[in-house]
Amino acid sequence: MSSPVDLLLSRRSMKFVQSPGPNDQELDLILQAAMRAPDHGQLRPWRFRVLQGDAVTRWADVAIEACREAGEPLTPQKEASTRQWLGNVPLLLAVGCFIDHANTKIPEQERVLATGAAVTNILNAAHMLGYSAYWSTGLGTYIEEVGELLGFDALEYNFMGYVSIGTPLRELPERGRPDYRDFTSEWTGN
Repeated sequence: MSSPVDLLLSRRSMKFVQSPGPNDQELDLILQAAMRAPDHGQLRPWRFRVLQGDAVTRWADVAIEACREAGEPLTPQKEASTRQWLGNVPLLLAVGCFIDHANTKIPEQERVLATGAAVTNILNAAHMLGYSAYWSTGLGTYIEEVGELLGFDALEYNFMGYVSIGTPLRELPERGRPDYRDFTSEWTGN
């Protein structure tokens, strides 16, 4: 039996997923895991929009059109690949970070970090439940009009992309990872 750390070390991002996706109880667990993210000041800046089933493909139509109207159309190849990807996704979470400009004590950067930590918990929880997940900043993430269609008004939110969750379309091959020592050093104060 694998330890929880072994399970965590086996996590991989997988963009191409299919049904089944998490059921309601599993989605509750995944989103509860998000609530356990580190969060200075307990601001809970993360916001999620849940798109399931047909809503995912309808969103693809809406977002592609919004990109076009904003003057940033997808190339025909990118549009086709986006539709193919989202056509199979059973569950898509749109991610926003609430900025709350009235709070000047905690910097915006810490809210963005907390939201990223919440998404990491989502990715890990989905993996632990046997699903694959992928955080994408494509499909208009940096186009204000797209985020606004999801209720992430650009004056109050940073729209941070999408997390797709489902059953992988294929077996995930082993992937080599760098040695942490290449990115770590000890500070001794000398």
